[in-house]
Amino acid sequence: MTTAAPASALTGRPDPLGQASEGPLRKLSWAVIDSGTIMHQNLLRWARTPAYIVFTVIQPMMFMLLFRYVFGGAIHVSVKGGYVNYLMPGIIGQTCGFTSFSTAISLAQELQKGSIDRLRSMPMARSAVLVGRLGADLLRLALTIGVLIGTGYLVGFRFDNGVGPAVGMFGFALVIGLAVACVSAFTGLAIRDEESVQAFGLIWVFPLTFVSSAFVPIQSMPGWLQAFARNQPFTIFIDELRSLAVGGPLLTGAWQSLAWIVVIFAVFGWLAARAYRRV
Repeated sequence: MTTAAPASALTGRPDPLGQASEGPLRKLSWAVIDSGTIMHQNLLRWARTPAYIVFTVIQPMMFMLLFRYVFGGAIHVSVKGGYVNYLMPGIIGQTCGFTSFSTAISLAQELQKGSIDRLRSMPMARSAVLVGRLGADLLRLALTIGVLIGTGYLVGFRFDNGVGPAVGMFGFALVIGLAVACVSAFTGLAIRDEESVQAFGLIWVFPLTFVSSAFVPIQSMPGWLQAFARNQPFTIFIDELRSLAVGGPLLTGAWQSLAWIVVIFAVFGWLAARAYRRV
């Protein structure tokens, strides 16, 4: 009489009951491999839906072209290169916020379908589902930002601060996107309903991105609104992106941005991991 092979034999992974005897480096290596597998799965699913790719990239391009050609002539800024150079870092910062919607919505969908439960029943690192999801969304954000910058160059945007700061701006934008994705991951895992998650995302992302220095100088806002706009994280992030792209004070914005990034990762990274353990 034959017996069914254990899942560990089919996957090549050690039996999860015996993982307690593994060293920390071994466990970490399996967690990295498992996260890469989940990330690859998410990227394949995304690549097989061309319409989703197009809409993901088109939305930020529409915002950029709208503000560049419809409102750009009426908004005066003291930035070298004019409004288009002022606008591009703001659009990138906004994209970091809006792109995180998919993290929350996808996790809510997977919870409703039972996909996360099925994956967690397999002999794999428990963190792989969440880390793989965030990794896939980060790569998608990198592609979107790359297309945005290329389109920006076609309509007059230029990096005026050198190659190094330009690369730094791209990397910093990804860090912002990852931090905001942690907020969205917690939202998706805590609320769990796709429509509710989408509605809640609009409630907090829209005010933070529009009531900021993304599109207009804060000095043009009413006095009672300036205090909030000047001290909220998206303004600080966008001002630092702008300083890296076209020049400006870097040190003050860098310390403020670092402080916000650390707080967001510490608070919402922990909340997302906690919510994931409880689903």
